[in-house]
Amino acid sequence: MTSLPPIEQFRSSTGARIYRIPVEAFPQFIAYCYLIFDAGPITLVDTGSGYGNSNEYLLAGIRAVHDDFGEPFQVGDIQRILITHGHIDHFGGVDFMVEQTGAQVGIHPIDRRVLTAYEERVIVATKDLRVYLERAGVKPELRGALMEMYGFSKKHVRSVPVDITLKTGTPLDGMRFFHTPGHCPGQVCILLGDVFLSADHVLSRTTPHQAPESITHYTGLGHYMESLAQVRLIGGVRVALGGHEDPIYDMYSRIEEIFASHRRKLERVLDIIRAADAPITISDMSKAMYPDKQGYEILMALEEVGAHVEYLYEHGEIAVRNLDEVEREDNPALRYGVE
Repeated sequence: MTSLPPIEQFRSSTGARIYRIPVEAFPQFIAYCYLIFDAGPITLVDTGSGYGNSNEYLLAGIRAVHDDFGEPFQVGDIQRILITHGHIDHFGGVDFMVEQTGAQVGIHPIDRRVLTAYEERVIVATKDLRVYLERAGVKPELRGALMEMYGFSKKHVRSVPVDITLKTGTPLDGMRFFHTPGHCPGQVCILLGDVFLSADHVLSRTTPHQAPESITHYTGLGHYMESLAQVRLIGGVRVALGGHEDPIYDMYSRIEEIFASHRRKLERVLDIIRAADAPITISDMSKAMYPDKQGYEILMALEEVGAHVEYLYEHGEIAVRNLDEVEREDNPALRYGVE
């Protein structure tokens, strides 16, 4: 098994003990799950992907909390599993962990059907992504390859019932939840005293991935920046613990860095559109902005650029320039120019 970072313990100002457990969600891609004591029943936040060795890493990490930190519990004592958002690297192991523990499962209502009707969500999301790639101007052969990559890790997951609803303004055993749509429709961050579980909303190094709302409602850069501004108003956070990367000991400065990053990306998209000889597709913008991406990263780049194009379009800074073609054909590529 791959060598992972060590498990770390954090203590909140409320007295909760929070263990940060790494798993290899996908090859060479680490996600963190959190085991919480003294905040109601023993609670697991996120479950890894369930793909490859992810479940084994999670069980080994939970056992290490007992063996190395002296917490007097067993895996079966976990009574609650909270999912921060409906991305597979955070919930893909939930059915496995429910089998191991019999725990109740909680998630925000907007992402609830990702867990309770997983097969439906995959079919609908796949269709919406295919339509988006057509409108982005991606060539048919690349579209097929990207769609195949999109579905590769989604076939091992099974639907599970949801018992607990996580909502802003409805605390649970000292945990406060903040709905932070943008990166994912039903993403929640969790505040435990002065410790903030920031999920994929605020990360230490990466500007969290964005996708356009034209693929999935409640994503999009506009929602994300509104959520980021909401989190900036939460006072007294000593450390933010994300779903990936390092602990953040100055969350507020990191938020400003993320805002600045998106402003630069918006300007870069505008520069690419201005420099084009003719109205340009999202696919062409993505190639100009991220020329070295390969494999699945091509899809991530297309979504990231599309989120910024959508934001600029919604704010009246760019316009669709091939309206005759859009009116005439079923789903042609959209070509953009500056206003």
